[in-house]
Amino acid sequence: MRDRSQWSDLFRQYAQFYQSTMSDTILNRSWSWLMDPHHPMEALVAESKDMRLLGIAHFRARPDPLIGLNAGFLDDLFVAHNQRGSDIGRSLIMGVKAIAQERGWPAVRWMTADANVQARHLYDKLASATSWVTYELSVKR
Repeated sequence: MRDRSQWSDLFRQYAQFYQSTMSDTILNRSWSWLMDPHHPMEALVAESKDMRLLGIAHFRARPDPLIGLNAGFLDDLFVAHNQRGSDIGRSLIMGVKAIAQERGWPAVRWMTADANVQARHLYDKLASATSWVTYELSVKR
């Protein structure tokens, strides 16, 4: 990934979509994770022929103690608004799947908002929705 400013723009749009606060501190930290070959967070990007970023996928290994293996976790998937429906999201997910296959991960999991209907339409074609319910325990600093 060469272009931090384009990545930052897409990541800011992703945060805005989920109504999540985005700051320069968060951008700097997330970028540093992606640039650190020893950090578990990795990324795939979709680029146009003229090298514009069209989509991003952030993923990582996730230890699964019940099977004694790493599995994959897709943390963030975002496609530029004007590129939705162009199979970029599918391509990014399939790219993460290919990496999972290379690394011996038996599965890749991800979460999305219940109201994210357009993305869920794609996800339902590619993967199985689980019966797991997600909880989040906030910890004050």
